[in-house]
Amino acid sequence: MALLLEAFYGGSHKQLVDLLQHSFGYCKLYTAPAKKFHWRMRSSAVYFANTIEHHPECRVLFASSVVNMAELCGLRPDLAGLRKILYFHENQLVYPVRKEQDLDYQMGYNQIVSCLAADKVVFNSQYNLDSFLSKVNAHIKMSTVRLDVHSMIRDKCRVLYYPLDFSKLAESVACAATSEMDGKSCDVPTGVDPVMIKQSPTPNGSSMAAPEQVGSSPQLDSDHQPVQPVSKYRPLHIVWPHRWEHDKNPELFFEALHVLVDEGQKFFVSVVGENFLEKPGVFESSREMLGARVRHWGYLESRAEYIKLLKSADVVVSTTDHEFFGVAMLEAAYCGCYPVCPNRLVYPEIFPKECLYATKAQLVKKLRAFCKFPHLAKNVPEIDMTRFDWHKTLHQAYGDLLSGKDPTWSQPT
Repeated sequence: MALLLEAFYGGSHKQLVDLLQHSFGYCKLYTAPAKKFHWRMRSSAVYFANTIEHHPECRVLFASSVVNMAELCGLRPDLAGLRKILYFHENQLVYPVRKEQDLDYQMGYNQIVSCLAADKVVFNSQYNLDSFLSKVNAHIKMSTVRLDVHSMIRDKCRVLYYPLDFSKLAESVACAATSEMDGKSCDVPTGVDPVMIKQSPTPNGSSMAAPEQVGSSPQLDSDHQPVQPVSKYRPLHIVWPHRWEHDKNPELFFEALHVLVDEGQKFFVSVVGENFLEKPGVFESSREMLGARVRHWGYLESRAEYIKLLKSADVVVSTTDHEFFGVAMLEAAYCGCYPVCPNRLVYPEIFPKECLYATKAQLVKKLRAFCKFPHLAKNVPEIDMTRFDWHKTLHQAYGDLLSGKDPTWSQPT
């Protein structure tokens, strides 16, 4: 039996543990609501220490790095003897702050001592691992502790990519396509072949299997019929699917759109990320600036409606200052959107150089070109999705991890 702990049960954190619990029947899940992230990091150990039942048959404890593993084991000695796996969705050592005095030292410290208490430390990307290990000694030295913590935890660290269930996503894509054609909602069908989904044309004319290249032969659908290109008269549809918080740098996104508006470029935009009670003021002012260009504004509770929106979009944009994997960007790319990402953080590890920009000017240039020639957004560069495929690549590795075995994985260099 394996215990799964998630102190911030929302978004990609929720998606992962739900997938693990559903896939492996020997897992027992304990969660806390996805509210007030920093307070979850401070207090979740106490919460779980008083919530987790005694499971003498349990052999593995799997927790996200929101949980302070050291505190939890101190409060619950019966858990200390389990094989403890700490999973990093993100790390706090490179969290972007506007001023140095805004840095919350405790958040990074909690993750460091959790690594010391854990038996294995798993990161969802190479960038996540490298950025954490590169900062760990400098962070600990901000206190009175003078230890080479890097050497103490390095050999525990591994990379295991965040898993995406593309077969389930393909079913959602099929449902979205069907509902758009008949104008009705639908239940997710069973038995859909993900390969056929990727080869079928999307409602806006794209195909993930063989993106049309300029000057190439006409693109064909699964019935070997020509796929009609996006009409040059239909405005580009841009989507920004990120949390409405400062670390996602919405200011840069809206500044770029402001330039396009001033130039008179034609486009639609959907801003669909999760938002909370406190959100940057730029959202309100930008909503007014964009006016009739807004296709959708706000979080979509319905997964089916969210996928339907991604299928209708042409370009997906990230402007974030803090990203270690990027589930939203990969899902949008799978649905046919052309990804436009910063040339830093995790993105060069995942997306080809054609998708990357280094400056605001380069971002504006890319979006301007797509606004003028929307059909070019259908020339999506090849992205190796197999690395993140739950069924094809990662199911066995996560199963080994939760059953107490060492899977085949990347070791830090």
